[in-house]
Amino acid sequence: MKTVLLAIGKTDDEYLTEGIRKYVERIRHYAPFEFKCLPDIKNSRSLTRDQQKQQEGRLLTAEMMPGDVVALLDEGGRQYTSRQFSQFYSKIAASGAKRLVFVIGGPYGFSDDVYKAATHKISLSPMTFSHQMVRLIFVEQLYRLHTIIKGEPYHHD
Repeated sequence: MKTVLLAIGKTDDEYLTEGIRKYVERIRHYAPFEFKCLPDIKNSRSLTRDQQKQQEGRLLTAEMMPGDVVALLDEGGRQYTSRQFSQFYSKIAASGAKRLVFVIGGPYGFSDDVYKAATHKISLSPMTFSHQMVRLIFVEQLYRLHTIIKGEPYHHD
C-alpha cells in the first residue's frame, strides 16, 4: 500500500525541511511513500476563511483518487498511542487498500468537501501545533509505526 501525505504550502523553516526529509527517507525504506506539498492559495489575504478553505479543498480533493482511504489530521479526530496508530495502519493495509492518504489542511482547517471525502479523522494531540510543525511530527510517527510493525527497537513502551 502506498502512503501519501498531502499538505498545503511549502515548509518555511530549514530545520523542519531537514527533519521531514530525514523521516521521509526512513519511511521509504519500509513502504512506498509520497509527501506532496500543494501550492499556497494566491491572494489569500483578500479571501474570507471559508473562501480560502474552499480553494484549498479543491486542491486537496483533486489529489484524491477513487478507492483512497483518506485520513484528515484534525483537532476533532481520534487520538491514538503510537502502538494503536500502527494497528490502525496495519488494518488498512490488510484491507487491500491501494493508497492511504493523510491530509494536513491549511491554517483554517478543511472545507466540507474534504470532510466528505475523508473516511477517518486523527488528532495528534489535544494541543494545537502549527501546520508546519505537524508535518515533522507526523512523518516521525509514520516512521515509528513502521518500526513498531517490524519489531525494531526504535519505539520504547
